[in-house]
Amino acid sequence: MRYFLDTEFIEAGRRKPITLISIGIVREDGLAMYAISSEFNPDDANDWVKENVLAQLGDDPRQTIGSISQAIKGFVSQDSSKPEFWGYYADYDWVVFCQIFGAMIDLPKGWPMYCRDIKQLCDSVGNPKLPEQDRSEHNALNDARWNKIAFDFLSTMEAA
Repeated sequence: MRYFLDTEFIEAGRRKPITLISIGIVREDGLAMYAISSEFNPDDANDWVKENVLAQLGDDPRQTIGSISQAIKGFVSQDSSKPEFWGYYADYDWVVFCQIFGAMIDLPKGWPMYCRDIKQLCDSVGNPKLPEQDRSEHNALNDARWNKIAFDFLSTMEAA
């Protein structure tokens, strides 16, 4: 089963590690999950993150990283196949995703230690213009949904 993921995070280079704000995951069958962390400090965010990410969070409930980890395990284990994770420009997303479980070696047994990248798939089929994303960009769940749309679009090109 394919899982399309996106995260929003705070990052400030070596002086401050990457910190999860929110995560969205969409399965290839359309089932989705979304979680916002209760463990980030909004004061650590730069102005861009404050304006484009934090402003969209609203009053949605927050969860600890531990409860997010359990929710993801439950969400992914609903399906008995080995998960295949996909993101768009996914390097930071994958680091943040792995940190939800501790370190990469702490990922649940049977899960891959890598994420496939939709942008790389795009490049491999000639870098076509991807479907437009609406104004809900920088919301992790909306971005994860768009990742699935982009993947589905590219998959039709790959098959052609």
